[in-house]
Order: sequence, then structure tokens, then C-alpha cells
Amino acid sequence: MQKLLSISLLSIIAFHTSLMAGDDWMTDFAAAKIKAAAEQKPLLLDFTGSDWCGWCIKLDKEVFSQKVFKEFAADNLVLVELDFPRGKEQSEDLRAQNKALSEKYGIRGFPTILVLSPEGELIEKTGYQRGGAEAYVAHIKEILAADK
Repeated sequence: MQKLLSISLLSIIAFHTSLMAGDDWMTDFAAAKIKAAAEQKPLLLDFTGSDWCGWCIKLDKEVFSQKVFKEFAADNLVLVELDFPRGKEQSEDLRAQNKALSEKYGIRGFPTILVLSPEGELIEKTGYQRGGAEAYVAHIKEILAADK
């Protein structure tokens, strides 16, 4: 019985982490949409080249990895990372999902940030903004306020 519980717990943890990119960033768009609808939170999609795109790395360092953004996002957003790495391993399913979403939303460069309603409708397309995490949070708040 103990062994069965251990195996079940490990399976749940493995499944959960497969949906996450770290720091509450999800990678499974379908699961993120379900979460957004259930929590009535907008989605923030980050189309990134996390291991090669200079502006993407800068956005992550200056904004997404900062405490002020993380706290705001935890309370107000469902975060989705749609990565197009050159050196990192990615499953075929994840690559296919990211490519399909890139085509659907007409992504032409990185980073591209989309803000979607809890129902998955496009609210705004944006990208890197100067000024750090505080300015970026203000920018996202303006986008969300304009949608109401």
C-alpha cells in the first residue's frame, strides 16, 4: 500500500511539473485555459526564445524574475510560457503546440506577449517594455483596465 501511494504521488508530481515551466509558468496551453476560466484570471502568454533571444532574456531578468511581477502575477494572471529554444530539449507535443499557437496569433518575433481574457480571447499584444518590473506591472494593469 505504501509503495502504491508513493508511486501515485510521484506520478502526480511528475504530471504537475510537466505542465509548468517554473515559477508558476505553465507550458500546457489547454490546462492554462482551464485554470484561467476556473479562477477568472486573464492569461499572459510569453512567446520566447528563452536560450537565445537577447530581448527575451532581458525581459525575464528585468521583469518576470522580479518579486513585484511574481506577486502581481500570482494574484492576477495565469502565466503561460511558449518557448522556442535552440539548445533546450522539448517534447514533440510541446513544440507542436507552441508552433500552432504562434501561427494562430501571427507571432513574428520574440518576445511577444499576449494578454488573453479568462475565456481565451485576445485582449492585447505587447512585448518588452523599458522600466523594469514595476513599469511592466503598470503596463499590464493598464491593458486589463482598458478591457473592462
